[in-house]
Amino acid sequence: MQPLTIPFSLAEKLAIVHALDSVIIADGNVHTGEISTLSELMHRLDFDSNSIVQARNLSTEQGILVLESMSDKKKLVIAEILNEMALADGFAHKKEKSLIFEICEAIGIYRSVL
Repeated sequence: MQPLTIPFSLAEKLAIVHALDSVIIADGNVHTGEISTLSELMHRLDFDSNSIVQARNLSTEQGILVLESMSDKKKLVIAEILNEMALADGFAHKKEKSLIFEICEAIGIYRSVL
């Protein structure tokens, strides 16, 4: 896949990575498909493994504030990326769906997800 054409700032990337990491661990299992999708997203979003460590130090509240301040176009991209991660292992777990819905609602996306 090609890198995303919408540029994200470092703070935005860290907030996205924090949300992705939350989706990965939401069901209590880290699947190989999720790791593969994360690797692919690292390339598409232009972040590295250091960003994952930094994102884990970000509080959920800080991440939501950053995501909430983004443009609507970026928010829709985030919803797509989160959905992609939830489906990475072949199906979206109930806990992943719930978390994505909560994130989308918190940042002002009110269209259906997953």
